[in-house]
Amino acid sequence: MSENARKSRASLWLILALCIAPVVASYVMYYVLPPQQHTNYGELMDALPLPDAQLRLADGTAFQLSQLRGKWTLLTADAAQCGEACQRKLFTLRQLRLTQGKNMDRIERAWLISDDAEIPKSVADKVAQDFHGTWAVRAAASDLLKRLPADGPLAGYIYVVDPLGNVVLRYAIDAEPARMIKDLSRLLKTSRIG
Repeated sequence: MSENARKSRASLWLILALCIAPVVASYVMYYVLPPQQHTNYGELMDALPLPDAQLRLADGTAFQLSQLRGKWTLLTADAAQCGEACQRKLFTLRQLRLTQGKNMDRIERAWLISDDAEIPKSVADKVAQDFHGTWAVRAAASDLLKRLPADGPLAGYIYVVDPLGNVVLRYAIDAEPARMIKDLSRLLKTSRIG
């Protein structure tokens, strides 16, 4: 075989290898090193619709969850005593909303009071001052509490409800706030509703 024929054959193999390499690389990346299945930090729920139960606010005013429709809602459930962990959750809800800047008006916050106990005056004052704008909703024994997805006590979670009234994300109370902020920012950026 002549020198020119050998160079031509080597060039042909090189061109063939360059054409096949991206295809082989894509198969390796997809099947051997698969992409992440999700980019969200919170636990994605299967758009669980919440019932529009007849409830009352802490001050006795009639309330329905549908009043919050059209906005994203950060939701938590806890007892009326609202101890330190409960107050940390309310603080987290407030901060999550504030960090959204111009989009913060698209977000509501609600504390579902999970028992019939009286809210201590010190807690009521703190909620009114430090967590102003948080809906304090009496929800004891309601279908709403029963429909929230939980693998343990409801007080152990923070939920994100979409503008249509569906639970879409759930976070444990010890979740990293910075990653929750990123999830919420992404939701608000990509959502055309709310």
